[in-house]
Amino acid sequence: MTDLYPSRQSDKAVLRLRQDPVFYGRWTEDAPLTKAQTDFYEQNGFLVLDNLFSEAEIALLQNEATRLITNPANVSPETIITERNSNEVRSIFAIHDQNALLARLSADQRLAGAASYLLDDEVYIHQSRLNYKPGFAGKEFYWHSDFETWHVEDGMPRMRALSISVLLKDNNANNGPLMVMPGSHRSYVTCVGETPDDHYKASLKKQEYGVPDHDSLAKLASAHGIEAATGKAGTVIMFDCNTMHGSNGNITPYPRSNAFFVYNARSNALVEPFGPKTPRPPFIADRRFKTLSIAEGSLTQRERAA
Repeated sequence: MTDLYPSRQSDKAVLRLRQDPVFYGRWTEDAPLTKAQTDFYEQNGFLVLDNLFSEAEIALLQNEATRLITNPANVSPETIITERNSNEVRSIFAIHDQNALLARLSADQRLAGAASYLLDDEVYIHQSRLNYKPGFAGKEFYWHSDFETWHVEDGMPRMRALSISVLLKDNNANNGPLMVMPGSHRSYVTCVGETPDDHYKASLKKQEYGVPDHDSLAKLASAHGIEAATGKAGTVIMFDCNTMHGSNGNITPYPRSNAFFVYNARSNALVEPFGPKTPRPPFIADRRFKTLSIAEGSLTQRERAA
């Protein structure tokens, strides 16, 4: 397959124009997002939505996230990523495969339905995780485009994927919220350095390859600015696979956490990686295509999908 987005193949970074749409579908009155919301996402590469979930649903998710971090007995050890230099949990991956409530959340109409609409295709979960950023100890997530890594290390061919984050704690300007560069999704930043074998073992704690250079980041920030995507627990943040984003460390007493799902289009199923010969393991990049059966109704209903 032709590599439309080569990266980590040169000693010099390059800013390239995106070759794929952002919004693949067509807005209609019965769409899960309004015309204004759809246009904002297409133009800026992200969208913040309030009040999609009830207080009872958020409380249910918060309790489950706390239970999983305090008693991870039913979670595969390889999916638990700790902070570098400490035993604080940074992320639990493949959470939709290991927990019934999070599986139900990943298939929820408010999330998966919106993803399917924006990508104009059936969708599946490429990656899922619970992210924790504890007070005083939560480390930063450096600036990056997810697609660059998914393309090079996982073999995602095109920019037909997006991420949705459900905030489980209040995210404010002080406790390391997601930061985005609005409009940066229109530019593809190539990165420098050949990817080492088993890079994921280090990159999930701190990424050193697939990291944009300072000059490219400065150009994007100068052109587009930086916006913090803050909100109360229950806020939903959607962002395009190529939106430049990151977050600062959390030195406040106030922890933040979120449930994070990556939706990939059926037509964009993974091929062989465009960088290293060995793809990342399934708990990071699921190579199975398993279409989501989109679920409607409240998470608090007893008939939650397993």
